[in-house]
Amino acid sequence: MDEFSNNPENRSASPEIRPRKTVPIKARITETELNRMKAALMKAKLKKSPDYPRLEEEYNEALATATSSTDKQVNVEVLSLMDTRGILTAPEKSESDMTIDDMVAEEKRTRGFSSSEGRQFADRIARDKMFKADLDYIDDNAEKLAQRIQKNKIDLKSLAIDKVHKMNSILDSCPLCMTEEAPPIAPVIATGTRVYLTLPTMPQLSPGAATIVPIAHRRCTLECDDDEWDEIRNFMKCLARMYHSQKRGVLFYENASNMHMRRHASIEAVPVPYELAETAPAYFRQAILSADEEWSQHKKIIDTLARAKSDGLGKRAFRQSLVKELPYFHVWFNLDGGYGHVIEDSSRWPKGDLFAREVIGGMLELEPDQIKRQSKWQRGEDPRAKGFKAMWDKYDWTKQLLDP
Repeated sequence: MDEFSNNPENRSASPEIRPRKTVPIKARITETELNRMKAALMKAKLKKSPDYPRLEEEYNEALATATSSTDKQVNVEVLSLMDTRGILTAPEKSESDMTIDDMVAEEKRTRGFSSSEGRQFADRIARDKMFKADLDYIDDNAEKLAQRIQKNKIDLKSLAIDKVHKMNSILDSCPLCMTEEAPPIAPVIATGTRVYLTLPTMPQLSPGAATIVPIAHRRCTLECDDDEWDEIRNFMKCLARMYHSQKRGVLFYENASNMHMRRHASIEAVPVPYELAETAPAYFRQAILSADEEWSQHKKIIDTLARAKSDGLGKRAFRQSLVKELPYFHVWFNLDGGYGHVIEDSSRWPKGDLFAREVIGGMLELEPDQIKRQSKWQRGEDPRAKGFKAMWDKYDWTKQLLDP
């Protein structure tokens, strides 16, 4: 288990989610044990296991024990709906209690409002031919000068509510989002505590291809925290071992060309023959150099594999070479890195996964229809799932999460 770097007891709360309030309670059972039981409960529900009622009862009893115990004082983070859905809302504070981060967040929420009112105030002064810059005139005409146009007032609370409704609509229609109430549309092969493994849409480029997906709705994997990345690498390692046992190499790639919230981040795993895996860097170099803008502000190719070796970054090379604010494409030639590319004009970049599909499909000499056709996941049993699970079972690291 050491090489997987996935010790649940080392987990901490995600730094991207800010707690709304802290409720002191007493607990006899640890949070790690609760998380492990919850993961087992979710897996049993997804597999429709007959053990689900028993696991649910045990989890509820453990949860009740945690909330009623008087042995140990702990803090539980209670998040609002907007927090759990990815929209952070800070608790109300006075100006004297606000931190720098609170001030920055407040500025982002209210950006443009004060300046708009200021322009209205200046405009009223400009239209007032009798205006005098003395205190007596300002005092006498204070009500007129400070008057505001009601229709231009913006209710920040309404904006926040609209944002939550929009986010809920996106998540409800996302085929990769997993909740306690409903599994994703995509078939679930194995589930960790933060990341799960599924199958790509049809037609797949190569038999045995897979998709690694964070459970939380992320726009790209660079938004994932350290715990999520530990599990992503666990899946990458185990998939590489499985393909190696089949005398095949593997190419992992992520297409984050559309940085809008409708897209759920994922990393695709495509097994290829060893000889093609060795020549893959040449194929992708040529394709990236001829794609996107002719003139660009960023380097055409960001060699994360070279940085992993020469700069000593190792597995951190990808996360320290690209930024989550800019659209990008990245392909891994081994677990530590490969080639990255910042997409400056998304309209010129091939839609969906077409860029990677064309490169890998060309390497495998697939038919154009198989390369360009990209379908959607359908609800119901995937005919590929049973065979893949049998092949994956020997390498499934998530089974260790359920060990007592």
